[in-house]
Amino acid sequence: MILLCLWPMISSLFVYVSGGKLPEPEVKIEVIDKPFICFRKSKYGDMLLVHFEGFLESNGTMFHSSRQHGDKNPVWFTLGVREVLKGWDKGLQDMCTGERRKITIPPALAYGKEGKGKIPPSSTLLFDIELVEIQNGPRSHDTFHQMDLNDDWKLSRLEVKDFLRKEFERHGHDGDDTHHDVMVDDIFTKEDEDNDGFISAREFTDQHDEL
Repeated sequence: MILLCLWPMISSLFVYVSGGKLPEPEVKIEVIDKPFICFRKSKYGDMLLVHFEGFLESNGTMFHSSRQHGDKNPVWFTLGVREVLKGWDKGLQDMCTGERRKITIPPALAYGKEGKGKIPPSSTLLFDIELVEIQNGPRSHDTFHQMDLNDDWKLSRLEVKDFLRKEFERHGHDGDDTHHDVMVDDIFTKEDEDNDGFISAREFTDQHDEL
C-alpha cells in the first residue's frame, strides 16, 4: 500500500533549488495477519477500536501496550481527524476488522524533533496494531445542513473542504490544504455514488460513513 519513498539526490536538489515543497515522509506498512473474508475496510471518518504495542525502532524498546498498560482495554479513535499520530491516520486506512499490521512511522509523522515522554527526539516508531472493530462516525441531517452552506441540498468539494478545515481547527490543528485536498478526493471517490461532483443528502446519510 503506502511505502517509504527514497527520492534520488538529484530530484531532491531540484526541488530545493526550485523552491518547491519536499514530499512528506510516508508510512511503511506490513500486513501481519488478515482475515480471509473482509466485510468492511477502514476509511476516513470511521471510529476504530484497536489494540496496539509501540516500540522505538532504534533499540526495540516497548514504550506502550494497550494490553499491558492502563486499563488493558483496546482504544477508540476517529480515523483522519488527527486524534492520534498522523502516521496512524495514514497507516490504518483500508484495514479489515481482525487485521494486524506493523507500521513504521518516521519522526515527522510521529513526535518530531521534540519527542514526548518516553519517546526521544527524532524517533522512528514501530507499531503492532490489531483492528478489533469499525463503527460509523457521527452523521446526521443536522450535520449535513451545517455543511451545506448554500442550502442547495448537496455538498460541493469546497463545502466539504471548509468543514474539514474547521474540524481540524476545532481539534487544535493548523489547516493543511494539501492534506485536506487528499481527504476530499478520498471522500468523493467513496461517497459520490452517481459521480455528479456533489454529495447528496441521501449519499451523506447512508451507512458508508466518510465524514
